Order: sequence, then structure tokens, then C-alpha cells
Amino acid sequence: MKYKNTYNILGVQVAVANMEKILCFLEENIEELRGNYICVSNVHTTVMAYEDENYCRIQNNAAAVLPDGKPLSVVEKRRGGFKEAEKVSGPDLMPEVFKLSERTGYRHFFYGSTDKTLELLKSNLMARYPKLQITGMYAPPFRQLTSEEDEKIVQKINESQADFLWVGLGAPKQEIWMAEHKNGIQAVMIGVGAGFDFHAGTVKRAPVWMQKCGLEWFYRLLKDPKRLWKRYVVTNSKFVWYMIKER
Repeated sequence: MKYKNTYNILGVQVAVANMEKILCFLEENIEELRGNYICVSNVHTTVMAYEDENYCRIQNNAAAVLPDGKPLSVVEKRRGGFKEAEKVSGPDLMPEVFKLSERTGYRHFFYGSTDKTLELLKSNLMARYPKLQITGMYAPPFRQLTSEEDEKIVQKINESQADFLWVGLGAPKQEIWMAEHKNGIQAVMIGVGAGFDFHAGTVKRAPVWMQKCGLEWFYRLLKDPKRLWKRYVVTNSKFVWYMIKER
């Protein structure tokens, strides 16, 4: 099961979508999507995919690659002519699915981040969505899991009967992890990057006006320049250059 309406951006088949369409896609195809994964793509991951054939393959093997970064939906609109294309970010998708789940009873498991962040995340989510069914959370160690450890956590996730597995490992680690566990996990896997931190309240998100203007990356850069300067300054420059070359 794959989202069919896509546009090729530097080799990645990015979904031409909006939030309503993605929610309908998930709800209408929840059973067919089990065992598969959804990526949220931005300029950074798109450039990585352009430069890494294996990572590009992982992205394109997903059930859908959502335009998490506003520049991607802008490219879809201006180059592809898709007027309906909009940004669908992981942190924005999460609350929409949680609201839907209070009505449908979908169950959720969270994999990634730290124990402290997961505790805060659970507390915040239960306060906002009291009917939300959280069946488990797991913060993996900051090292490669042994095969036995991996088998145990996969078993735990599947035994929880989760419908959605939210993966917050950061790119490209989360996409690689989901691809490696395709068809082994019985839930729909969605990689949401910093989504855990935003909803746990450990990292402040950019003001809405900056998000709408495509400046969320700039806000994050100002907040954490030492860690993020290379990702945003270098990668954004590469993206512009690669797009000019492609054209």
C-alpha cells in the first residue's frame, strides 16, 4: 500500500498532500498499512537521499514520504503545479492522529528519545487527550541493540497491539530502523524526528507565523547553532544548488 499522488524531488517521491488527505489515507488503509512505514521528509533528509542511494531507496520504499519541510511543498506547487500541496509535518500530524484516535480507539506505542522525555510526553498527551490509548513506550540505549534485545522490543511492541508506532530517533537513524523492521512490526510506523521533544515540552517549537513562512529551520538554528549550523546552512545551500542543477 503506497500513497499514489507524488512528485519527484531530487529522486525522492514526496507525497502531494495536505493534512486532511493524509488522515484519510491512514484511516481508510490502516489494515493494509500495518508493517509499513511513513517518512517525514525535509530539506535535510532530501539532500541526504540525493547523496546516498541506499537512503534514497529507503525513503522511496515507504508507504508515503510526507513534505515535513515547507520548501518541499513549495517546490510541488511551483514546479509541479500542484496547488493543493501543503506542508504535513510530523509534529503536526501527531496531534491530528491522537484526536482521531480518541474517536476510533487506535492504540499507540512510542519508540525513541529518553526515559525522561517519554515520561513528560505521556503526561502531556494524557492531559490533552484523556481517551488516548498509549500501550507502551521505550527509550532505546544510545548504542546498537543486540539481536536479542531487538527481538524482545519488537515482541513487546507487537504484543501491545499498537496500531501506530511513533519512532523518534532522528534522521537518518529512524528511517533506517523502520526499513529494517518493515513487516516485522505489526503497527504503522511513522518517523517524527523531534516530535517527541516538542510534545513533551523539552524543546520549544517555532512560533506559528515562522512555521507558515517556512522559517522553522531558522528558529531551530538560532536556538541550537552549534549542533544544527551544518545541517541547515550547508544542507539548505546544497538543496538550492541541486535543485538548480536538476532544472
